[in-house]
Amino acid sequence: MATGGSCAASVRVGLGPVPFKDVEEDADMSTPTLVSSLPCHTVTGASLRKLCRYQGFWMPEGWAAAAAAIQRRFEPRLDDVIVSSLPKCGTTWLVALTFATMCLPFLEGLFATRREGKLEGLPSPRLMNTHMPLQMIPHAIASPGGGGGCRVIYICREPKDMAVSTWHYFRRAYPELAFSDVVDLLCDGTMLCGPFWDHILGYWRASAASPGSVLFLRYEQLLLDPAENVRRLARFLGLPFSADEEKDGIVCGIVELCSLHTLSAMEPNRTGYVDPRLKLPRQALFRKGMAGDWKNHMTPEMARRVDSIVADRFRTTGLTFQ
Repeated sequence: MATGGSCAASVRVGLGPVPFKDVEEDADMSTPTLVSSLPCHTVTGASLRKLCRYQGFWMPEGWAAAAAAIQRRFEPRLDDVIVSSLPKCGTTWLVALTFATMCLPFLEGLFATRREGKLEGLPSPRLMNTHMPLQMIPHAIASPGGGGGCRVIYICREPKDMAVSTWHYFRRAYPELAFSDVVDLLCDGTMLCGPFWDHILGYWRASAASPGSVLFLRYEQLLLDPAENVRRLARFLGLPFSADEEKDGIVCGIVELCSLHTLSAMEPNRTGYVDPRLKLPRQALFRKGMAGDWKNHMTPEMARRVDSIVADRFRTTGLTFQ
């Protein structure tokens, strides 16, 4: 991720929420399943990766329990901010850009282990991130009568690049995982949090219906102009940059502070695990951070297959990946 020259690495202080600590370190994603009768499948080449289909979406067993708990018990506050995406679509970068490297609670981790009381104890405004489809967070968008609602920031990525990033990430835990199997999972809708088209379109349609509540971002656009997208994020959060902040280089400083090079070099990101059970190191969160890497991995037949699905599923939506 290019940062566009040297800038003062200063960030805004005194704004936004307090840091949230200790969630990822404590989260046990091996929580027993909610419903043993859910349709399940084991990912080829990843024997420990069992996914269950809950309300039309494929997710790890513990996440299925978390999804049900979130639907039942999560009550957003008006000033909450939720960052959401499919896995491996730029979430880590977006979180850093939005909140200047603050640590956020991961909703699935809290609700899967029945520790949502930690979330309730946070002062407002609260910051959270999730991979859940919007359907699993039913109160995130205000109802027509004005009840509920918060602010949601969603980021999506070109599906072929998402498949490549997913493969590189999980093969750190499953060396036998074949790229062709990941493409199959993407195309038949059984990839983690898939079908990807339903996940993306849930947020896309919500952003069109409620642009003040849902900000829909494209990973490729962030790469092309991170500074302008930081300004867009700030406006959406109700914290636009002042003329003095712009003059002092705050926007450029945030972009530089949150670049791939800077984030991957930070000590907390160089040690430890994202998922201790699977031995997925935090370093696996950072790779190339580029668009178009699918051309180095996919055969023409694979690319045509994915593009055909995208053309069919997104034909009348106005959303393209060109």
